Amino acid sequence: MSSIKFVDTHFHLFDFQHKYLKYGHFDPEFIHPLLGTKLHKLAESSYLIENYLDDTKTSNVPKAVHVQAAIGSKDPVIETKWLNTIAEKTKYPHAIVGDADLKSPKVENILVRHCEYSRLKGIRDFSYGDYLIEKDFHKGFSLLEKYNLVASLDVPWHNMHKLRDLAFKFPNIPIIIDHAGVPTERTNEYFDNWKIGIQKAAEAPNIFCKISGLGMADNQWTTNSIKPWVLHCIESFTPNRSLFATNWPVDKLFSSYETLVNAYDEITLSFSKTERESMFSKNAETLYNI
Repeated sequence: MSSIKFVDTHFHLFDFQHKYLKYGHFDPEFIHPLLGTKLHKLAESSYLIENYLDDTKTSNVPKAVHVQAAIGSKDPVIETKWLNTIAEKTKYPHAIVGDADLKSPKVENILVRHCEYSRLKGIRDFSYGDYLIEKDFHKGFSLLEKYNLVASLDVPWHNMHKLRDLAFKFPNIPIIIDHAGVPTERTNEYFDNWKIGIQKAAEAPNIFCKISGLGMADNQWTTNSIKPWVLHCIESFTPNRSLFATNWPVDKLFSSYETLVNAYDEITLSFSKTERESMFSKNAETLYNI
């Protein structure tokens, strides 16, 4: 069992009984690009805060960051309100990354309403296509500085140069790459391309790499199989701009919580105590002000 303090920067809760929250990724007709129909297994029951606290009880997780899980709700702020109610009772989550379409001309109103809840610390935009270079996206993205919010983005390796350019254009907005750039294959060719993409993103000092979700394309992962991916992220971004997360309960499909945290622990044993503290907790505490 790992004894290192771990701030989990990416977990999800979902309540299928909630009247106003929709979870589009759990619709029977939705086929996840990496998980296929495996995700439907999670749709068999809600995953609530008591489930998360039970899963984490042996892993020294004093703080955690909830990242948007509801997709397709009429009002994305309802999820933030729901999470805030949970946090008032349990202290978890300590920070919330809410949903907003930054391309929307009405996005500022959404951000203002999200920010009525003090635990709201960031925004996840689930846009598709070439949004990183679109003017409408840039207009909405610029508002994150005004409201002191962190950007959380899923960006594949071939778009990392566009993300770097976005970061250079908005140097005062911290940007977190979700799930290490969501690698989709485990071939040598893909790994080489992904490595180049990660290095390009690391050129912008306001981009941080969230190391998580590696089980989604490597369902039979081991500590050794994810190690090259983890280490390349840290080598590119340095321990000062790297942070760990579990992507729970999605990655529960492939391992236990303790197994995953122990793997991160083992992979980073060669780093100094200060560097490990930065990656496991302090970077997250600073970024999300928790």
